[in-house]
Amino acid sequence: MTRLGTGIGWRPEIADVVERMPGIDWVEAVSENLCPGHLPDSLLRLRERGVTVVPHGVSLGLGGAGRPDPGRLAALAERAEVLASPLVTEHIAFVRAGGAPTASPVLEAGHLLPVPRTRDALDVLCENVRIAQDALPVPLAVENIAALLAWPGEELTEGQFLYELADRTGVRLLIDVANLHTNHVNLGADPAEALAELPLEALAYVHVAGGFERDGVWHDSHAHPVPRPVLDILTDLAARVAPPGVLLERDENFPEGDELRAEVEAIRDAVERGRTLRGPASGVGAAPRTPGPGSVPAAGDAVRQRLGLAQAALLSALVAGAPVPEGFDPVRLGVQARALAGKRADVVGKVAPELPVILGPRYRPAFLAYARGRPMTGGYRRDALDFVAHLLRTAPGDDPGVRRALRAWWLERSGPVPRSSRPGVRLARAARRVLLRR
Repeated sequence: MTRLGTGIGWRPEIADVVERMPGIDWVEAVSENLCPGHLPDSLLRLRERGVTVVPHGVSLGLGGAGRPDPGRLAALAERAEVLASPLVTEHIAFVRAGGAPTASPVLEAGHLLPVPRTRDALDVLCENVRIAQDALPVPLAVENIAALLAWPGEELTEGQFLYELADRTGVRLLIDVANLHTNHVNLGADPAEALAELPLEALAYVHVAGGFERDGVWHDSHAHPVPRPVLDILTDLAARVAPPGVLLERDENFPEGDELRAEVEAIRDAVERGRTLRGPASGVGAAPRTPGPGSVPAAGDAVRQRLGLAQAALLSALVAGAPVPEGFDPVRLGVQARALAGKRADVVGKVAPELPVILGPRYRPAFLAYARGRPMTGGYRRDALDFVAHLLRTAPGDDPGVRRALRAWWLERSGPVPRSSRPGVRLARAARRVLLRR
């Protein structure tokens, strides 16, 4: 098992800080944000210094009802090879739903959503993980995610679910202790019980991150300092096993370099406290069993369809205003829906940074109004184009300067001006066609 050491999530906003930070053994970069032929100079310099770079995927959707997309798998494999990475990581989550098995449109969540801890979902996940393992040139590790809501009728605890996944597939585990804390606050799950049930011999590395609590709900923001309860869970984990690697994640609201370095030192201290409690005799256990070919049975079409229908119903309620599926807490579902819309607005603002500049303080409320009932069906770049097209069609009274700027932005990236859907404009177009034919 690869020994990674202490690391930090590499982001363009803190690239210079990461390069100067002492004692950083490795970094993790979001796979979808990397172009293999044009890697950032900062990552190349880190590689030249011998710093390990691990690509971390966010869009594969291994917990979805469908089989992993070959194109996404090929992209993840390419990044692993270009970076000479010892492993790649993804999430135990679904990120889209719908499509042919459900006879419904494909919807994109734009974020990671929890998989129901049922036998059906476990069967599908195990087969999807094995498909991914076969397509990747290096070992795969999968991460537990933070949840704002729970599925009704779950049959396994989180620890049991992860244990069976690792046992049946031989996949390694990326344990996010911040997500264990999130699930403790939001769902009442005991982090110590989850750690006790985990196959820690399968541990690849550990994530640590911050968040905030609002109205009794913990939001895993990756934009706040790591709180003491998360560090305590890290210490508990390190008291049970020597983690091969520990990494600080920070995605937004980046602090100054000294504050970031202090967070890394706090993580080192938490691990050291755990090592002291563990004693010298303990350590990482034997490598997890790797099943032979065919040891993971294929999930039948009926199983995938049942899971697909359930996930499509949930995602439709979250992003398209559909009724709340039976058994879900409507309040928590509303919290999750607002969180997804906010995340979508944030990411579109990063993908198309000109839009918050053009619209100013109107950007976020305008986007949230647009997103209400208009689910994302493609990537974030498509979402940005559709948002601007919507504004150009539906807000004719806007400031002329703003409209000109939006029109120029849209034309530069898409093509002809989007056609208005207003009845008067449509009637004029129809009349013009009739007159031309005469």
